[in-house]
Amino acid sequence: MARKKSTVEEALSLRKKSIWEQVTDRQREEIESISREYMDFISGAKTERMVTGEFVTILREKGFKHIDDVGKWRAGTRVYMTNRGKNVACAVLGKAPLEEGANLVASHSDSPRLDLKQNPLYEDADTRLALFKTHYYGGIKKYQWVNIPLSIHGTVVLSDGRTIDIHIGEGGEDPVFTICDLLPHLYRKKQADRKLQEGITGEELNVLLASQPHQEDKTKKKVKLWVLDHLHEKYGMVEEDFVSSEFEVVPAGRARDVGFDRSMIGAYGQDDRICAFTSVRALTEVKIPGRTSIALVVDKEEIGSDGPTSIKSRFVEEVYSRLLELKDPDCPDRMIRRALSNTKAISSDVNGAVNPTFKDVHEMQNAAKLGWGICLTKYTGSGGKYSSNDASAEFMGLIRKVLNDAKVPWQTGELGKVDEGGGGTIAKFLAELNMDVVDAGPALISMHSPMEISSKADVWSAYNAYRAFYEMVP
Repeated sequence: MARKKSTVEEALSLRKKSIWEQVTDRQREEIESISREYMDFISGAKTERMVTGEFVTILREKGFKHIDDVGKWRAGTRVYMTNRGKNVACAVLGKAPLEEGANLVASHSDSPRLDLKQNPLYEDADTRLALFKTHYYGGIKKYQWVNIPLSIHGTVVLSDGRTIDIHIGEGGEDPVFTICDLLPHLYRKKQADRKLQEGITGEELNVLLASQPHQEDKTKKKVKLWVLDHLHEKYGMVEEDFVSSEFEVVPAGRARDVGFDRSMIGAYGQDDRICAFTSVRALTEVKIPGRTSIALVVDKEEIGSDGPTSIKSRFVEEVYSRLLELKDPDCPDRMIRRALSNTKAISSDVNGAVNPTFKDVHEMQNAAKLGWGICLTKYTGSGGKYSSNDASAEFMGLIRKVLNDAKVPWQTGELGKVDEGGGGTIAKFLAELNMDVVDAGPALISMHSPMEISSKADVWSAYNAYRAFYEMVP
């Protein structure tokens, strides 16, 4: 009689195959279903403010109440709160006291993009074209942002105090915008000898807006005046209002199926909205957990996590304080510190999947692959793990067991060869609160580009991994 495989042996054998080689027909249907939800979400969530709005809608539909509308602690109660329109925290209250810790999955909603400068609008005197000046946000390869359709999303506070949201370029009848590159017939002296990193410079990332002059005869900058007149007529804006605005320029268009087999997703902003979506969506399926389950979505990760909407702000402590006050309105600070210290956390962020054209930047034995499951990244950083959280053996063992017991496909990986480069996440800031934490998220090809590539199988794997983690009892 053949010996029955142990759970560990079974998991090890499965990790020698991609997810697509393992799944049943029913699981393929699940993969497509959650991927469709995700594609709809990311198509409509092009900025961190839009992400927050989408999540609030989803949470309310799933029975979550704003924490101000919840009177007391009761296991299974579903609550959420927001911060400055850019952070979301949602929780399903557990049976155990919160001071014994929570199961926290934290992601970020910001993505690399182009921001408008404070005084962005100008008209070129020679060509009579109107353009916006931009300042790029986060790590981008600047040459990737030229000659593609772009949309503009912003929030403006007018001089009378009104707040206006503006979205242009995603609707079927909307115009789009673009950044014009130099034609190949004339680029040799101007661009050909530049290093790739400076093929397009930051000051050349100017967004084309208009060419039609205003009918006013007494001004020289008639095209700029036409733009200002249009903005005033449609939104009530004047030029000074740009100073009290946040405009983001991002790739236009919906997420798309990629490949003959439609097994992949191409979309802007998947770092890190693929993790934000799957972590929040998984939480909506949690019923009455043993420990309180929390999904946290923060901002500013792509520029170092500074500011009041970042993970380095006190928002995470505010979340724990508000939850503890549902049991004890006079909850002391030491209870907050105890709850944070006893929390087990996942920093849900993406890794870089192997691009078959550029395999040599990876050490293949420790590289993530598209379609092989959620990637556990024990450490990030660069130059000898500098500026990194490095998860403990004990916590890695716990997470490994949780995923194996739930039969969730997973893999491990690091971000390229040791001396190739590197990167960071919010894990180290969670660790500063004395939490056990590890990075875990899908791997992407073409990360930080206008069209990042993910596997639908990895969306499904991440969703199931986060759900298993929420329901974990250490």
